[in-house]
Amino acid sequence: MIKGKKILLGVTGSIAAYKAAFLCRLLIKEGCEVRVVMTQAATEFVSPLTFSTLTGYPVYTNVTDGLAWNNHVEMALWADLLLIAPCTASTLARMASGLSDNLLTATYLSAKCDVMVAPAMDLDMWKHQATVTNLERIRSYNNIIIPVGKGFLASGLSGEGRMAEPEDILDHVKKYFTQNLSLGGKKIVITAGPTYEPLDPVRFIGNRSTGKMGYAIADECLKRGAEVVLVSGPVQLSLQHHNLKIIHVGTAREMYEATVSAFEVSDIAILSAAVADYMPETVEAQKIKKKDPDLQLKLVKTVDIAASLGKNKRTDQVMVGFALETNDEINHALQKMHKKNFDFIVLNSLQDKGAGFQHETNKITILEKSGSILEFPLKPKTEVAKDIIDHLEKII
Repeated sequence: MIKGKKILLGVTGSIAAYKAAFLCRLLIKEGCEVRVVMTQAATEFVSPLTFSTLTGYPVYTNVTDGLAWNNHVEMALWADLLLIAPCTASTLARMASGLSDNLLTATYLSAKCDVMVAPAMDLDMWKHQATVTNLERIRSYNNIIIPVGKGFLASGLSGEGRMAEPEDILDHVKKYFTQNLSLGGKKIVITAGPTYEPLDPVRFIGNRSTGKMGYAIADECLKRGAEVVLVSGPVQLSLQHHNLKIIHVGTAREMYEATVSAFEVSDIAILSAAVADYMPETVEAQKIKKKDPDLQLKLVKTVDIAASLGKNKRTDQVMVGFALETNDEINHALQKMHKKNFDFIVLNSLQDKGAGFQHETNKITILEKSGSILEFPLKPKTEVAKDIIDHLEKII
């Protein structure tokens, strides 16, 4: 259910920190990969050595460690879920105010994943209006609050404020991932990156695609529970997941063969690759020397992956296409969608600043067969991937 999920566990300075060790062990037994960030105060309750022994990874407590810098941004991007358990009133206040005076709160402010919080404090602190306000504020930031327990407290009082038991927190984590597995059971083939059509052993015809959009889409599908086959052209990217199979290809023909084979047993195809439209008619066995004043190349069309899939698509299969245009964008994208039998097409225009190849951002328009046109603002490609998959889920 949660096997393979990456959990970044934040531990703060509460007597309940000892329970975090049990929680860490439970998560690992479920197959999660767990890494731990502790506040300095937390280390006074539980040793970092405890967590490093349990997880097999170093425990991070400070922004700097000797001469090294612990990259909070990198950790925040790594995680599928940031789980802060226990979360003290002090840390809660920092989160609500956006303070980043320790490694954990700096990581929190950089997190792209969802954040789950298990508060732990004394009864009076829990009931104080400041705490109530801070809880509402971080809830408004879409953080997930795990209800506190009732019972004996460290102060000797009895009532609300206890951190939820590790088993209860584990249940919340399981429910979180289950309810977000909207593509669970779906098999999706995704193409990404360019293709390189060789002229000789050294040179090729290609394009400027980095594959970032396709990889972001694959990552989003995996987060929603899909089984993904990613057919990737030559890119400088990597992606790992237990539900992911990557097939590395070079040419349009290789991408065609891999994609057609995968689509036969898939529910969905998302064709985001920038496949070369033409290739040299002949490929020289040796490097072409610069000796003639000019060089003439005869090009022939590459195999049309989208058209082939669209022609053989079953009624229970869905196809998503992409169009990168430079002029008359809507008209060209509509023609492509109907010609290739896409269920919808994602259009980006090189006329839009920050969109298309070699950018971290993209600006898309989704066109449907019904004629509806949905426009989206410029966003990071990870967010664009969410918009595309949200729309896909409406279709299916």
